[in-house]
Order: sequence, then structure tokens, then C-alpha cells
Amino acid sequence: MYFCAAKHKSYIYPTMKRISILAMLAVAVMTASAQPADVPVKTGAYGNDWQSLSAWECPEWFKDAKFGIWAHWGVQCQAEAGDWYARFMYYDGSGQNKFHVSHFGNPGDYGLKELCRDWKADQWNPRELVSLYKSVGARFFMALGNHHDNFDNWDSPYQEWNSVKLGPKKDLIKGWSEACKAEGLPLGVSIHASHAWTWLEPSQQYDGNLTKADGAGQWWEGMDPQELYAQRHEHSAGWEKSGSIHSQWDWINGASVPSAAYKQKFQNRVLQMINDYNPDMIYFDDTAMPFYGCDDQVGKNILQHYYNHSAAQHGGKAEVIVTGKQLTPEQKGYMMWDVERGIPDRPQAEYWQTCTCIGDWHYNQGTYDNNRYKSGATVVRMLVDVVSKNGNLLLSIPVRGNGIIDDKERKVLADIKSWMDVNSESIYGTRTWTTFGEGPLAEAANPMNAQGFNEGQKYSAKDVRYVQKAGVVYATIMDWPTAEEGAKGVTVPFTLQALSKGSTSACGKVTGVTLLGYGKVKFKQTATGLTVQLPTSAAAPSAVPVPVLRITSKCARKK
Repeated sequence: MYFCAAKHKSYIYPTMKRISILAMLAVAVMTASAQPADVPVKTGAYGNDWQSLSAWECPEWFKDAKFGIWAHWGVQCQAEAGDWYARFMYYDGSGQNKFHVSHFGNPGDYGLKELCRDWKADQWNPRELVSLYKSVGARFFMALGNHHDNFDNWDSPYQEWNSVKLGPKKDLIKGWSEACKAEGLPLGVSIHASHAWTWLEPSQQYDGNLTKADGAGQWWEGMDPQELYAQRHEHSAGWEKSGSIHSQWDWINGASVPSAAYKQKFQNRVLQMINDYNPDMIYFDDTAMPFYGCDDQVGKNILQHYYNHSAAQHGGKAEVIVTGKQLTPEQKGYMMWDVERGIPDRPQAEYWQTCTCIGDWHYNQGTYDNNRYKSGATVVRMLVDVVSKNGNLLLSIPVRGNGIIDDKERKVLADIKSWMDVNSESIYGTRTWTTFGEGPLAEAANPMNAQGFNEGQKYSAKDVRYVQKAGVVYATIMDWPTAEEGAKGVTVPFTLQALSKGSTSACGKVTGVTLLGYGKVKFKQTATGLTVQLPTSAAAPSAVPVPVLRITSKCARKK
């Protein structure tokens, strides 16, 4: 061997050089195509157990903010046909399946992957939208990171089906983040993709089982459809027989259990998003944390990483929020309870949030055409009720596929703004009072269905909600009281029972009452309540009919 090498060194050295170059090229190709290494879980004061994670506390910035706006906007908005489109388009006979066939063709030929390709978001202006939302009164903003469709709206190294590689060809979370920084608003990111494993199962009979090899000669050649669909697994049991298209939300009762690789990929996506974008809040559309019921470890890893990541930037304290649905009392100790489209009927000991939308979660042209948006007045009343019960309101304004919001949505926002411009001091920075309210709805039970779904309360002029701030009590009447038939004058008497003389709720003698946006009003405090003289609704200071009274008392002066 050595002899041959010496004898033929003029031939061997160039040959070895060529081999070395080829080897390096091979390594480079392998490295480029390989999945990046797992994101390490950040360690620190918060450990990997529930007791340690329970050291988390809801930050004051969130308690003061009260009101946020959400752009629940992603690839499914491309069809502008409403919620859960990427599931229902595959569900034979559903309204969205019929819509899809008539507009795009058979979902086996034009499926979710084609929606990802064709979504352009070409009119999206994040700075204009975030600036608008701030002017309306939002004090934090939520962006959709991914939905159950499994498509990431950021430059995600762990999910090749993302908004930088396909569709918009833009980093949407980065765009929202930069807009929030310019406006001084905290950024939240909502993550829903843990459910894609079962949620996209109807695609299995169409294009859901395609593999990378099937892409030869196709527009998606070189990409792996299973990174998007994740459907080469046994179908969940039971939901076809039950006739339910909403089954298998939790990882029980026959749900197909996700693989270790699927869960690790999900965790990597979330941790990388945290590291690269530093969100102030993460919303999980899960019963508690992702994969709760089949694997607690993913949730522990995410919380540990996120809380330690934030603590490292804020002097050892986690100034962030993670939300989940249907939490136990124990779970409310290490994360925040989110109520979907609903409001608890009583104040909560732990701070919480409700999320709702003025229409469908994903943009729906039919909602626009049929005038089914919530009104500004409805939103304001929900906000007031939520705040009185120790919570925040996160409101989704549906965004069209092209990235804009429509004229009717802007009218709703304008009505909210007209009220907030006058009355926001009764919202920001307030805390619960000795009683949250009075009137028919305060005394009634309003149980929730699953994670919420009990909104639609018929607030009236007999309903009042209370909060306090810096010793001042704010009483919001949920509609303008009307004068009794035959009454004369331009004022209407209204009695607040919680502020009667000697009441356990009241704090001494009332010294002044001001109707926000109007001025001081006459009042009289008796054993039956505090009776104030309100102007008639014709003299209302705001287009939204929800008057707010600012009440001071002797004990307030001492604070």
C-alpha cells in the first residue's frame, strides 16, 4: 500500500483531492436536506414539573390591558367560506365541501396544499391594521401562528409548509411583530396545529396520504405532503358512526394517538417561534396544553422553556401568558383559562380571558352578505361584563384572504372606538369591586357548554356592572334607561342598589357622580340606593348606548 502510494503519488494525490471534495459536497447536501436539530428546552428558575411552573403569575401589563384584537387569519381564509374549511372541504356533503367542489373542483385534485400555494395575501398591511386596532382601544394584539390546517405563518425551519416558502412568500408573524413594536403593543401568537393529526383525517380519502415520492413532475415536487397533512396513520375510531364531524377533539375515546415524531416536531416549531419572535402571549387551542390526555411532557417542556425564556429577559420574572381551555383549578395556577365565545356568570378568583369573534373565526363572505357581524354595542357590553368579572376580552376581526378587513367590520370598530374614546378610563387598569353587578343577569345562572359558548346575553337597562380603580368606582349601565310614559323633563332617574347607605358594598358617603363624556349629574344616596339623574338617550355622549358613571366617596379621598 505504501509502496503503491509512493510509486503513484502523482496520480493518488489529485484523486484523493477529488474524493475529498465529493465527500464534502455530499455532507453539504445531507446537511441541507436534514431536519434541524431539536430545539433545547431552556432551563432556569422554572422546572419541568407542575409545582415549579405554578410559580408563574399573571403579569400586571395584561391585567391592565383588558382589551385585545386578534387577526385569526391564515390559509383557510383564502376560500372566504368560514370556519374549519380545511376539514369540511373534505367532508362529503357538507356545505363547505359543496362550495369547494363548485369553486375549486374535487378536493383530491385541488386540496389543502393548493390553497397554501394560491393564498397570496397581496393587500396585507400589518402596520395599518395594528395602528387601527390600537386607535380603537386594543392594548394587545394576537396573530394566528398556525391553525389545525398545520400551515405555519412564519419562517419555520421545522415546517416546510409555511408562509415564507409558499403562498404569501412573507413572514407574517414577523410582519405583525414589527407592527406591534412600532405601535407599542404586546404581541400574542395563537397555536392550533396540535390537532392536525386527527382534524385532517377526512383528507385521507383524497390527497391526505400523498408522499414526497408522489410529487415527481408536480408543482410541489421536492416537498413532503405528510409534513402538512400528517395522515399516514390509522384513522380515529367512532366519529363516522356517531355522525359527528366534531369528534376526536381530545385524545380519548378512540382518537388516533399522535406519534413521537409528530409531537417533537410540534414542540420544535413552538420553541423556535418563541426564540425568534419573543411573543408576550401564546394562545393554545387545546384542552389545557397540547396533547393533554395522551402526553403531558410536551406541555411541560413548552411552559418551562417559555417562562425561563421570558424570565431571562425580565429580571427573573416571566412576563408572559399561556392560555388553554377547560382548565382545572390546579391548571389555572400555572397558565391562564381562556373561555371561547362565552363569559362565566360570576367573577373568577384567577385572572382569565374570553375570546370571541364578530363573525366566523375564518373570514366568511356569507356573514358579510347577511349582516351577521356583532355590533359595536354588543362588543362593548361583553367587554364591560368580562372586565367586571376579573377578565380580559380578546376580539377577533376576520381578515379576508387578501389581507384586508371589510367596510362593515370597520363600522363595528368605529362604534367600539366612539365608546372607548369616552369611557376607556372605566376599562384600563381597573380591578374587581366588592360586587361585580346587579340586575336580572347578575342574579341568573348562565352555565357554559364545554369551553364556553354561552354568549348572547340580553343585557338591559336594569343590568349594572362595577369595577374600581384608585379608589374610584365605575358603574356601567348596560343600556340607556328610558323615562316612564308620561314623565316630564330631560333626565331619567336611575338607582344603584349596591351604593345604598349602609351597604356592605358601598364605601362611605358618595361625594360626586360624573357621567363620562357628559359631566356631573345630580344624585341622592339613601337606604335603598344611590339615585342619579341621567340625561335621556337623546343626549347620550356616545353612539354606543352604554353609559358609565364615575363615583367618588369619602373613603376614596383617603386612598
